Parts: sequence; C-alpha cells; structure tokens
Amino acid sequence: MTGAWRKLGLLYDPQREGRHPKLSTHAANPLPVQLDGDVYRVFYSGRDAANRSSVGAVDIDIVARRIVHEHAEPFFEHGPAGSFHADGVSIGNCYRTPTGRYILFMGWLNPPDGHWRGEIGRLRVDDRLRLTLDGDGPFMPLDADDSVSLSYPWVLHDEPNARWRMWYGSTESWDSGNGEMVHVIKGAVSDDGDRWQRGGLAVPYALGEAQAFSRPTVARDAAGWHMWFSYRSGAGESYRIGYAWSADGEGWTLRLQDTGIDVSDAGWDAEMIEYPFVLEHGGARYMFYNGNGYGRTGFGLAIQDAA
Repeated sequence: MTGAWRKLGLLYDPQREGRHPKLSTHAANPLPVQLDGDVYRVFYSGRDAANRSSVGAVDIDIVARRIVHEHAEPFFEHGPAGSFHADGVSIGNCYRTPTGRYILFMGWLNPPDGHWRGEIGRLRVDDRLRLTLDGDGPFMPLDADDSVSLSYPWVLHDEPNARWRMWYGSTESWDSGNGEMVHVIKGAVSDDGDRWQRGGLAVPYALGEAQAFSRPTVARDAAGWHMWFSYRSGAGESYRIGYAWSADGEGWTLRLQDTGIDVSDAGWDAEMIEYPFVLEHGGARYMFYNGNGYGRTGFGLAIQDAA
C-alpha cells in the first residue's frame, strides 16, 4: 500500500516543567511497542541540560490519540564518561531473535578534541519492557568499511527468506563540499539476528538532492518493500522525510516525490519533519514522526490513505 499521509496531530509534547532531569527536553526517535489493543508504549530519546540523550517512554492509545500514562523515570540512561554512549542514546526499533528481544541504538560520543561520532549498541528488552545494555561495548562498532560514524539501525525479520535484515546509517564524509555531510543508508544481513554481515550501500544518494540520511523505517507488503527516512538535500533545507522502494529489499530506488508527507504551514512541525517510525495497526498504516528542533516539540502521528 502506498499513498499520501494524513496528519493526525501532535501526540506528545515534552515542553513543560517538572520532567526528569535526564528527560528535561525533547522526545525524539519515537519507538512504539504494543502493550494491549490500541495502547502502545512509545519509547523516545529525551535530553538533559548537557544535551545528552536517554530513553524515556509514554503509553499512548493511538486510535483515541490520548496519553494513557507518562513514565517519569528514564528506562535507560546514557553511559558514563569513556563509554561509547557517554553522550547519548538514539533508538532504532524493537525486534526479536531466537535469543530474545532487542532494541538497537546509536551511541553518541562528542569528544572535546574531535568531531562527534556514533556506534551501534544493543539493549535487551525483558518481558516487562525494561531495558538493559547487552554487552560492555558497541554491538556494531566502527570498522574499515564504516570508519567515520554509525547511526540509527532498523531490523526486520525477513520470514520468507529465514533471515534478518538491517539498515543503518554510515558517514562517508563530514563535508561533501556544499557544507553538508554525506551520511548514507547501508544494509546488513543475518541468519540468526545476532551475527551480522555488512553489505554496503543500500539506498542511492545524490549530492544536492538527498545526501544526509537518518533513521530508516521499513515495511513490506504485496507491492514490495517500502522505506521512509529523514534526509537533508545539502541545499540548506532542514530535515524532511523521504521514501524509497524496493522489489526485494536489496535494490532500492529513491522516490522522494512519492513520500506523501511534508512540513506543515504552521505549528510544531512547520520547520522540519524527521525520525519516522512506520507500523501496521488495525488494518491501517501509521507513522510516528518528530517535528521542529530534532524532537524538541515532541512527536505526532499520521495515517496513510489508500493510493
């Protein structure tokens, strides 16, 4: 199913007093996990006064579009000094393997003597949706092929082919010559969901059109494989949400003109839209997404109309 997205409004606004100091601003990277019926626990990345992100959550009825419960405490905090996630945790999606349920995340480092960078970590998710770090270091570290910075992984179980697929961000260059980085979406595959083989560039990019990608989200249906993501063109615009299509989940074609969602004329998502998360619920396809300020104004919901 493809078609335009109809915005349903702002779901959660974090801009108020009295929040936990580790979640004092922002609600970026919304990640919904179904609790019961129409109610989802939506994990998000909030920030403290030093701009370090930790994971909070709010329970939301997505059909009634109302908050059921707001969790006051973080579910997982950024790491201590010297760790790969000392300066923040930006979450991807939740998935299962034979060894358990996990969330992959981008762990931030912002060293005083160098450029910020990210590596991919893994959180274990227990039956009560508590989060703990799986291992002491990065689950997917920088290597010779991904040597600059990694970001925002998304994992999908490809059941017909009995394997797992991952799409993640990788920096090629901090400046392509137009003042914007080249940060692309690459792919990886796994036979068990735990050990991964990186496969190189998955989604094509074009300088001046789409060259700074982040947070892919993927859905599969009878029409093929669909990917939405954040991107910047390199021409000076802030984040927008883009779209790519694939027949087999491997060879992707950019179709930015078919995205079906853009910034609003005014309000919380009038300056930028980013960090999409797409899911199927009750026979409909929904998108959680952020607006202005990289999630400072919270996250909202859209529903896809039939093509």
